[in-house]
Amino acid sequence: MAIDRTIFNLIHGLAGKWWPLDWLGIFLAEYLGYLIVLVAIFIFIKEKNWRQRVYFFALASLSVILARGLITEIIKFFYHRPRPFLVLHFSPLAGYEITSSFPSGHATAFFALALAIFYFNRKWGWRCLIFALLIGVARIFTGVHWPSDILVGALIGLVSTFLIKKILPKIN
Repeated sequence: MAIDRTIFNLIHGLAGKWWPLDWLGIFLAEYLGYLIVLVAIFIFIKEKNWRQRVYFFALASLSVILARGLITEIIKFFYHRPRPFLVLHFSPLAGYEITSSFPSGHATAFFALALAIFYFNRKWGWRCLIFALLIGVARIFTGVHWPSDILVGALIGLVSTFLIKKILPKIN
């Protein structure tokens, strides 16, 4: 897709020009997700009502399992898309696996978790959704994903959490 490559070149074209920006891109792509997980753990521990705690755990874990563990893996099984660094022949800045790039597993997992957090704590939820977006842009910047990988991964993560929230029984 021409638009995919154009957006990729725009974002990834900034890589390798200034070492602090490269360092930031690597940090965001590889480590910012741990902050989202820590926020989820904090919300889980902070919750005093055991029903709310169980509900949050179920929502967060089932959303990530559905998004990353099922939907993403099914798509990757049937559709293989090479990563940008393989197509364009360069060394990526971030760690990677030689697996299908579509959709992004990072985007599916972190957007799913961020929306689950949002349902429980809007202030931290917005922050985590922004963190998930930064992770996605950083994955493009470091050269391991195409923009459409991130976009579809984000949609899968968000829709998965929405569906799990609709399926889970309401708590009092």
